[in-house]
Amino acid sequence: MIKATNCVAYLFIGLILSVSAENWPAWRGPTGNGLAEAGSYTWEFSPRKNVRWAVELPGKGSSTPAIWENSIFLTAPVDGKDGVICYDRSGKKKWQQSFGEERPGKHRNGSGSNPSPVTDGNQVFVYYKSGTLAAIGMKGEVDWQRNLQKDFGADSLWWDLGTSPVIVGDLVIVAVMHEYEGGDPEKSMDSYLVAFAKKDGKLAWRVNRTYKVPKETGQSYTTPLISGERGNESIITFGSDHLTSHRAVDGKLLWDCGGYNPQNKDYWRVIASPAISDGVVVVPYGRKGYFAGVKASGKGDVTATNRLWLHEIGADVPSPIAVNGKAYLITDRGQIVCYNIKSGEELWSQKLPRGSASYYSSPVIAGNLMILAREDGVVMTMKLGNSGFELLAENDMGERMIASPVPVDDMIFLRGSSHLFCIGK
Repeated sequence: MIKATNCVAYLFIGLILSVSAENWPAWRGPTGNGLAEAGSYTWEFSPRKNVRWAVELPGKGSSTPAIWENSIFLTAPVDGKDGVICYDRSGKKKWQQSFGEERPGKHRNGSGSNPSPVTDGNQVFVYYKSGTLAAIGMKGEVDWQRNLQKDFGADSLWWDLGTSPVIVGDLVIVAVMHEYEGGDPEKSMDSYLVAFAKKDGKLAWRVNRTYKVPKETGQSYTTPLISGERGNESIITFGSDHLTSHRAVDGKLLWDCGGYNPQNKDYWRVIASPAISDGVVVVPYGRKGYFAGVKASGKGDVTATNRLWLHEIGADVPSPIAVNGKAYLITDRGQIVCYNIKSGEELWSQKLPRGSASYYSSPVIAGNLMILAREDGVVMTMKLGNSGFELLAENDMGERMIASPVPVDDMIFLRGSSHLFCIGK
């Protein structure tokens, strides 16, 4: 059993608080693309090497921590209830809250706490498989809570809820995409995007996002992307064989790009979320089958005009990274392929060392350092170059890891099945 080592932790707290802290406000970081600032990150570690501290968690969850200044927010089941815990950057617990009964996970890596928290520095928002969506103040007070399943109907997902909430301006937005239950898809509200006022949780808007698709294909576990200038943002969402863009302020549909299941196959659900850079969205789909680039602009049905390129390779779970004109696809078995994001030209392809476990975690990039956790708890660190990567280390943390790594302020935060680790020299 690993516990926080206070003598070590407090040696660093003065250093931590004396510098301007970087933030990681959501699952994929400040840009929604899994990107962090370059820094002096240690690339070699283990449970007993280069660990500043580790705390034991009250229950299993797959959510990624959100960090704002000296607060680390993490969701997890607490005594059978949906819970959220706040630690400071020394690993000391600041506060803890719990809501209704947890709706447990079905998958071996799943739980009722798969969605990651999101924060704007004034509130933190949490969402659970039970349907509970809540806002908590930075000191731990519950500002409001509501249950989407009680408000709008139970979900019909075959597996565990995966989508995380996103923040745009004064709104917190959730995508609910699941099995089509019948009826008129133009009138049905089976799948939808919904926005609430951050301040009090009042409904701001709710729009239908239901498509008539084959069995399980309507189910999506992806998290929306935020695109556009402040005050004119759009919500880009992938699921039900469609990539869509909705205006954030009122939910109005801006454009819709389909054609992701031309043979109309069953079981075509999606898990990996899209990424965006240089005006191009990249999306893996087809249960490891395909990777596509789509121009993020236009009005109405842009299926015929905005599909830029397509490759017959994909990822089922890890989300891609898009940055500086490049798109990085990481397959479930550890192949990394780098593409020119506009042309789709393959720039390089390289495989990580083989292992029996797959990659469920999504990668992050800090400068030229890529960090990627494997299901069995082995965390790969690699240096990216123009023609491939240099594998720096295979770091075995001794427990399952599904959450994404969080690199901020020269520290790497790793959420495992049992512990939260803070890695640093």
